[in-house]
Amino acid sequence: MKSKTCLKLLILKIGGCYACSVFMLIVHFLSQGECSTFNDSFDISWGNDHVKLFNNGQTVELSLDKASGSGFTSKNNYLFGSFNMKIKLIAGNSAGTVTAYYMSSDSSSHDEIDFEFLGNLPGKGYHLQTNVFVNGVGNREQRIRLWFDPSTDFHNYSILWNQKQIVFGVDSIPIRAFKSNESLGIPYPKNRPMKIISTLWNGENWATNGGKVKIDWSKAPFVASFQAFEVDGCVASASPSPSPSPCVGHWWEQPEFEGLSQDQLNKLGWVQKNYMFYDYCKDKSGRFSSVPIECAINP
Repeated sequence: MKSKTCLKLLILKIGGCYACSVFMLIVHFLSQGECSTFNDSFDISWGNDHVKLFNNGQTVELSLDKASGSGFTSKNNYLFGSFNMKIKLIAGNSAGTVTAYYMSSDSSSHDEIDFEFLGNLPGKGYHLQTNVFVNGVGNREQRIRLWFDPSTDFHNYSILWNQKQIVFGVDSIPIRAFKSNESLGIPYPKNRPMKIISTLWNGENWATNGGKVKIDWSKAPFVASFQAFEVDGCVASASPSPSPSPCVGHWWEQPEFEGLSQDQLNKLGWVQKNYMFYDYCKDKSGRFSSVPIECAINP
């Protein structure tokens, strides 16, 4: 079963041509979907008293203060598909805050695909961290600086997840590709359906300069806005999927989505050269006893 929904506007508050790009084709497919209200597709997952709905469920306001944070999660679990969200991040002093948009399975040995926007001091710029967890193990962080101010307008953040690769995108530009290389003994998320989750929360213990910069609560409320949330994915039960997966045969499994085009590789290289400042594959701190196997493999 395939689900296609879009949530037109979410506001979260903290404090008191095929050759062109895979993502262009994704946008084409998603544009055919119908919009649903927040209550149709999502549940409040925590901080109920910090949540307000407006515009007949098309607008949601979540808040985080010293008492509690808040978040929401999709009603459905998905196994593969295309997932998009437009986000306008917190303006001004966002240090210590974390805006999270991710997918996660519900188990102790969970799988997870992460976007985490780490707040910063004025003039310092956001850090965007991506990560992939498989069988409960992450430690695959990459961090980039964005080439625009993400607090002045909405920008699209996307996940393309199929049996061959996970592609993280920003405004149709791939910023990361995590490929399936199970033949080399590298685990890949393919059997555990995931929910879509978004939260705003207090991450001051680690988010900004390693936790040295704390949230300035006098600047609260901190506001991030989400709109045009769209999912084109295969709905599945929460239980691990059998092999072969029943979620096959969809457009995202076609051969042209098994890897990046040359144009996409060029754009990914541009991001890595100019904006990436941390890659777990190049960590020299002694964090890893040996170089992770996948780090020797090009996208």
